[in-house]
Amino acid sequence: MELDLGPEAEAFREEVRGWISTAAPTGLSQMVDWTSTPLTGGDRSAFEKAERSDEYAQWTQRVLDDGWICPTWPERFGGRGLGPVENAIYSEELVRANLPRIRRGFGEGMVGPSIMVHGTEEQQRHFLPRIISGEDVYCQGFSEPGHGSDLAGVTTRGVVDGDEIVITGQKIWTSGFYRANMIFIICRTDPDAPKHKGLSYVLTPFTDNNIDARPVKQLTGSAEFGEEFIDGARAPLFNVIGGLNNGWRVAMTTLGHERGGSATTGYLKYQRQFTELVELAREVGRDEDPAVRDRLAWCHSHVEIMRFSGIRLMSQLAQGREPGPEASINKLFWSEYEQAVGELAADLLGAAALVRPDGEGYRTSKWQNIFLASRAGTIFSGTSEIQRNIIAERALGLPREPQAPAPARAAAATATPAAPAAAAVGGAR
Repeated sequence: MELDLGPEAEAFREEVRGWISTAAPTGLSQMVDWTSTPLTGGDRSAFEKAERSDEYAQWTQRVLDDGWICPTWPERFGGRGLGPVENAIYSEELVRANLPRIRRGFGEGMVGPSIMVHGTEEQQRHFLPRIISGEDVYCQGFSEPGHGSDLAGVTTRGVVDGDEIVITGQKIWTSGFYRANMIFIICRTDPDAPKHKGLSYVLTPFTDNNIDARPVKQLTGSAEFGEEFIDGARAPLFNVIGGLNNGWRVAMTTLGHERGGSATTGYLKYQRQFTELVELAREVGRDEDPAVRDRLAWCHSHVEIMRFSGIRLMSQLAQGREPGPEASINKLFWSEYEQAVGELAADLLGAAALVRPDGEGYRTSKWQNIFLASRAGTIFSGTSEIQRNIIAERALGLPREPQAPAPARAAAATATPAAPAAAAVGGAR
């Protein structure tokens, strides 16, 4: 099925194609597969080399000059005001040309939209242009050791000191920490308030600010995540978005953009990946194997489901409706699909999947990277278990998952290897 987006959309597509043909530096599209990032299996060293190139610098400057940075932001905030259909077309054409979409990371997709909704006019004027220019690069300070997906359980503290807030605590699973000079932190500023109250959302300088950031190495040998030990980091009270003790509402806006923002175009990378998977089957002489063909057909059907789901969400957004549980369905679907693709690739390679390529450091091949990196996909941005709970309760209207009695939860939180939490609730099963 092909979606007829109408003459205006097709005219916009031709505009984008024409701009790409004149703006893209020669050779940039041949450097790497720009749809596969290091976090999802791309070669970190190859990406770093490509991003240091003159061609990448030229492309970034051209995109900025021509107003294609943060293009979905409203024009009054420095964007182009692209709607969901136009945004999808823009992404499709960049993928078709294998060119990087220059993004401002968490600043573009999560912090910026949250400032637009909850920030004051002064905060909007100050912070938003710095995101577009690339002066401020953000990482996310939500997750903490011991709290899993329970964002409201954070224990990092924020104490007001004059016109500043002083933050102390620990954060983990901080994507892209090595690029950032700012971190948006959820911290508890009123310890006596109920669990979802008394939290504040603070834009905090990340460098030279009593934050010890340490890399967390992944199975692929890369270190896309960081762990931070925060010992008295300071930020002006001006940097508190939504006001003191009102951070939960801001955080929910941020997470809504995190989980729903790429659902309309996420299938594009998997289309390219599927083509490469079929070619791999041919290379190893297993493209006529009925079992392999069956698994490839399963992959193709799932990519199409992602495409149709994206079309449905695009239609929903075009009508002005915000994504709801659909964001969780999308996240659950693609993360578990990636694991199936990695397992199929490993099966096709056979014993060769166990041999790492030559090279410095812990080198891994493209398919090894996908197999290993996909294990994290069902954990970050909300585990698959959490996504299923959201779908069950908010989309299907099923009863909420029963909570363990308070004493059992306390015992589980303080369990040690010598006294496992399972013993506190009746033993392992």
